[in-house]
Amino acid sequence: MGCGNGKVLPEASKKGYASVVQSLVVFSKKQEDDEPKKHKEKRRGPWFSSTVNCPQLTSNTQQQSRRGRDKAASYKDKFEPRVTARYDIKALIGRGSFSRVVRVEHRATRQPFAIKMMEVEAPQGREVCASELAVLRRVKHANVIQMIEVFQFPQRVYVVLELATGGELLDRVVSRGHFTERDATQALQMVLAGVGYLHSLGITHRDLKPENLLYYHPGASSRLLVTDFGLATFGEGRSWSLRTTCGTPEYMAPEVLLRKPYTCAVDMWALGVIAYIVLSGCMPFEDDSRTRLYRSIVRGKYSFHGNPWPSVSALAKDFIARLLLSDPATRLTADQAVRHPWVVTMAAGSSMTNLHRSISQNLLQRASRSSSRCLSGAASSKRTKARRHREN
Repeated sequence: MGCGNGKVLPEASKKGYASVVQSLVVFSKKQEDDEPKKHKEKRRGPWFSSTVNCPQLTSNTQQQSRRGRDKAASYKDKFEPRVTARYDIKALIGRGSFSRVVRVEHRATRQPFAIKMMEVEAPQGREVCASELAVLRRVKHANVIQMIEVFQFPQRVYVVLELATGGELLDRVVSRGHFTERDATQALQMVLAGVGYLHSLGITHRDLKPENLLYYHPGASSRLLVTDFGLATFGEGRSWSLRTTCGTPEYMAPEVLLRKPYTCAVDMWALGVIAYIVLSGCMPFEDDSRTRLYRSIVRGKYSFHGNPWPSVSALAKDFIARLLLSDPATRLTADQAVRHPWVVTMAAGSSMTNLHRSISQNLLQRASRSSSRCLSGAASSKRTKARRHREN
């Protein structure tokens, strides 16, 4: 089990992808009533998502790789022969409440891909899968993950995707050893290009965060991809409103928490949070108490105090401030954000100060706090179970 609170999934909704839902429902043995909202757990990087498992810090990457291969072998039997006839299963690389992601090779071309195996028997899993497929079947952009093909079966759907091997956004920031505002704008330009494209199609992502921004390959010239469309939905620009409460708490916009109708402007709020993180290694809004966290988001209470903010330019802070606006109507759109002077000039007027040390220290401190909370939570759970056992 993961530590902390997870992603909030939306209530079942068929709007915008009814045809995909129907194609999945035919495989279901019976229709069930919509379930209450649940928390979704994902095993991803240790930096910021409250959906992650407790980070187990280790330098033995070969051992981790071997475990991934062993787990992949255990999942091979679950794969339909039609899938394994075309793809060779290599290693497990991720998992969620309703899915497993494995690295594969096409048997004929030896080209690597990722396959997302999604469980669709339960209504919630079916809805998440339908939402993701509805988006992936429609998009084609250099900064959005591409679907190659899909296999549908009664219990599972197998989605073949581009394999992003360059790591998550924050992993790249830490591994570089040198990071400036110019580097930040290069990453944000690619994210804004992908998000702007999605918004032009009427797609709201609703779960933008660093863990869902992956580099295609490890090289310095790699493109950055927007991934994970399990919570995405369709609308018609900023004039079309949504009402479902969903997303990852630290990245939710005020209007979502207040249960007001909202638009794709919620993605721009999340991008403001991401920009803040990328430049500092800290969260603008964070609290162990969900109530206090939501209160600070609704009030728009954040600051530019502490390292490395004294070394960050006024233009960079202005960019963030224009995204973290409580009124969604005044928030920058993706098109406006990509034309902001800080982004357009690629921070040309900013200091070339290396922010890497402060960012890395802040990231590691947070990872350490998260690990401590996980360990204390696990110890508390064991004590509770022991006490109940004695009482019985």
